[in-house]
Amino acid sequence: MQKVLYPQREAWEKLLERPDNGLEDVYDTARGILDDVKRNGDAALLKYTRMFDGAELKALEVTEEEVDEACKQVNSELKDAILVAKQNIETFHQSQKTQKEVIETMPGVQCWQKSVAIDSVGLYIPGGTAPLFSTVLMLGIPAKIAGCKKIVLCTPANNDGKVNPAILYAASLVGIDKVFKLGGIQAIGAMAYGSETVPSVAKIFGPGNRFVTAAKQLVSLKDVAIDMPAGPSEVMVLADDSADATFVASDLLSQAEHGADSQVIFVTNSENLLYEVEQEVEMQLKQLPRKDIAEKALANSRLIVLETTEEMLDICNQYAPEHLIISMREDELIGNQVLNAGSVFLGNYSPESAGDYASGTNHTLPTHGYANAFSGVNLDSYMKKITFQKISAFGLAKLGPSIEVMAEAEQLMAHKNAVTVRLKKMEN
Repeated sequence: MQKVLYPQREAWEKLLERPDNGLEDVYDTARGILDDVKRNGDAALLKYTRMFDGAELKALEVTEEEVDEACKQVNSELKDAILVAKQNIETFHQSQKTQKEVIETMPGVQCWQKSVAIDSVGLYIPGGTAPLFSTVLMLGIPAKIAGCKKIVLCTPANNDGKVNPAILYAASLVGIDKVFKLGGIQAIGAMAYGSETVPSVAKIFGPGNRFVTAAKQLVSLKDVAIDMPAGPSEVMVLADDSADATFVASDLLSQAEHGADSQVIFVTNSENLLYEVEQEVEMQLKQLPRKDIAEKALANSRLIVLETTEEMLDICNQYAPEHLIISMREDELIGNQVLNAGSVFLGNYSPESAGDYASGTNHTLPTHGYANAFSGVNLDSYMKKITFQKISAFGLAKLGPSIEVMAEAEQLMAHKNAVTVRLKKMEN
């Protein structure tokens, strides 16, 4: 990791550059595969599954028998842990439901908002080197709470044509019964366009590699909505001398092991802590099974010392991290001043891993600086907001003249007339 002591503000932008996500290099590939899937449906899906995943499939959909067999393979300890996570995620997302509230903006003018579930959603669950069964919970539970009628889940199979058992167990636990053995660009195409086997959806959720990210961005241009722009995982840790260097190093490495293109940023106002953290990272890194992946991520990462807490907050808000850990004495006070972050973890005993798995918050978050404008996945992500209004004759009599004046000023005389004819009717 690169150490940087007391950088000037004009150097921050360069210092906070993320690794190139390589999307420009894969757009052409993604377009070609998406077009093929759109034209040729299942035949294209089977072809690319064979080509990229090495799986020779007879059918794309996971059968009930396969789900039952997978559930038997998951040990009871993991099942218990998944159940704890499920309960916490349900509790947190249930709390996000809102009640209808009728607002009288002026006498006789009533307005309100209704939340309606998106009818059909697609969930992409990465497989590969880290099959993310936790993401099944994070995406499937709020979809169920929202009331989405059709939930489609796509996840890649291994070269034997099998889906990770924990992924199928989590899907079964959540109540998702449409699971397909599809990964990568072809999975996104299947959910966007539909095929003979896979139904199309209105909105696609889920993280993925750069190929998946590029495909999601392309289909979102005109075919289907997506949850957010997403890319390699990242964390920023803000710490003072009250932090535990062992804890901090473990948090940095927990993100670094996600992928070679991940990034971790450590920011402190204590030089001593910086060197302690650096040593801890080196020691803990040696013990990791995914050491090679983490090392590549650390090459893109930084250890930064700044003078003041105010500077630390400023650099944090400029970076807009996906995950932000604040290990400082006044963690809540500092946390309240954070403007740009996907999810914030306060204190020495709130590891980012808790949010990834089981505390209840959602781990599907904006990356690559998009936290300056996007939220992470939440219950509202699965809802549409429809506004209503009801105006009485009395209300229109009071409001109408203002509408007439504004419509005439915009030279939209039919708009004005829609009010005028009503007001004249009321005069008779």
